[in-house]
Amino acid sequence: MAPDEDVRVLEDTERRFEDGTALRVRVLAVPDSEKFPDGVKYRLHYGTEGGKTLIRYDNSHGVHERHTPNGIDEDYEFPGYDAVQERFWDEIEQFRD
Repeated sequence: MAPDEDVRVLEDTERRFEDGTALRVRVLAVPDSEKFPDGVKYRLHYGTEGGKTLIRYDNSHGVHERHTPNGIDEDYEFPGYDAVQERFWDEIEQFRD
C-alpha cells in the first residue's frame, strides 16, 4: 500500500453492547492499486467481546471476504462496496433481533 499520507480514514467506529457483542468498522480511502482497485480498504466486523466473529466483511489482504462463525464463506461474491455496507448492517440487525 502507498505511504500513510495517501491514506484517509473515512470511518473508524467501535461500539460495545450490553449483550456482550462489539461492532468495529474501519474504512480507509487508499490509492487505487492492483490490490485495492476501488480505492477502499475496509473491515466491517460484528462479534462477541470474547473474540468470536458473527459477521465480518473485509478486503485487508486485497481479497474481498465474508467471515461467519463457521469461517470464511467460500461462496461469497463481492457485490460492490455499497452493497457490502448495506448487507453488513442488515445482517447485524438480524443478529440483534
